[in-house]
Amino acid sequence: MNELAGKIQDSELEVMRVLWEAGDALPLIEIRRALSARCGWEDSTIKTLLRRLCAKGVVRLERRGVYGAVVTKAEYDHWSTHAFVNKIFAGSAKKLVASLVSSGQLEEKDVKELYAMFNGGKEHE
Repeated sequence: MNELAGKIQDSELEVMRVLWEAGDALPLIEIRRALSARCGWEDSTIKTLLRRLCAKGVVRLERRGVYGAVVTKAEYDHWSTHAFVNKIFAGSAKKLVASLVSSGQLEEKDVKELYAMFNGGKEHE
């Protein structure tokens, strides 16, 4: 698991999403365009966030004015899911699923899909 993912703060996550959605390194102008439209942020805010992300090692300056993600979305998702389960459910994924079931957040089709996953793709009969 990429521990760098744990260093990403909420505002920085918006920058990461722009880079992940692009799928490749982006020029600063495109990052600014996306974040100005999405978040209404000023250029100075965006530059500050990119500087912080580079200092943390989760983004790199590939060449002058072009930034790329070091941490993938999959790595971040894996880390954040693990951290959430540990923090809220004391490390028990079973408790997470039980909470989703008891709160009615899983529909019957969701339960069937999960059942199939747990049984190696075999449908419940």
